[in-house]
Amino acid sequence: MGESNNNAEAHDDTVFVRGDGVDLACHVCGPADAPALVFVHGYPDNHRVWDRLVAELAAHYRCVRYDVRGAGESSRPSDTGAYTLDHLQADLQAVIDWASPNAPVHLIGHDWGSIQTWESVTDPAMADRIASYTSISGPCLDHVGHWLRSQWQADRSGLLKQMRKSWYILAFHMPFVPGLLWHGVLGRRWHAIASRLEGQSLPENPSQTRDGADGIRLYRANILERLRHPRARHAQAPVQVITPQRDPFVGPGFVVGLDRWVESLTVTPIDAAHWAIQTHPQTIAAHCREFVAGHTDKTRTATASPARDERARSGA
Repeated sequence: MGESNNNAEAHDDTVFVRGDGVDLACHVCGPADAPALVFVHGYPDNHRVWDRLVAELAAHYRCVRYDVRGAGESSRPSDTGAYTLDHLQADLQAVIDWASPNAPVHLIGHDWGSIQTWESVTDPAMADRIASYTSISGPCLDHVGHWLRSQWQADRSGLLKQMRKSWYILAFHMPFVPGLLWHGVLGRRWHAIASRLEGQSLPENPSQTRDGADGIRLYRANILERLRHPRARHAQAPVQVITPQRDPFVGPGFVVGLDRWVESLTVTPIDAAHWAIQTHPQTIAAHCREFVAGHTDKTRTATASPARDERARSGA
């Protein structure tokens, strides 16, 4: 059963930050001198999916949410190649450099926001910019590629169980059909579908149709390539993986063997479904507070760079 927080909202300021050739709508609230939390939303959402969680955290943290490319108020490139993980990582780096130019941030990702954030967390070049990472319902695609190979050898029934959860990924690779469905049916019905899956009413998203249709490019640009050719990606920061046990899309099995890639790993199961950040914001906030507190080093500062300083001065 969900938590009582249906009227909570995060009131914030909006700034457009220049990412990797796109403009990213960033939304900021909380004390300016507090540790910075950067939230990366998933599909088919935008930054508003974090409202209830940020309302729980903004009193003590500088909370930065942004619409990823293809969602909300941010730019929406029409080329599928503009949605590859390297572009998404560059966007996130621009947001981090703008939000906290002189100190590392704590990252919190959900669904595709979590998937794309792993790219930064496993990049040695970003090690001094990330203090901790909380991943919710979104594994690293490279880790999944290795996991699929091991599951084929060790537990094919478990593999088939997860593949049944992920049927929609193949559907998203069909030409034209997914976009037509979002503009024709899913856009109008998604709120009711998601609310039924979660067992309670979720906030409505005014840009739902466009977010759903444009965000399909995330799958098409990344899934098959990374699963076919998984890389060795080791986390450069402590990682907490929150695993909603009733998630209909992402099974808890993805944490099996994750310690191969993450030296400092905390796995936190919770009794919730996929959009736990909306249905259980108090529970998620408590776990985030505890994890961030355990990995906050006030003496740690980021190495200065001219590009980072310029972005911080210009807000772009």
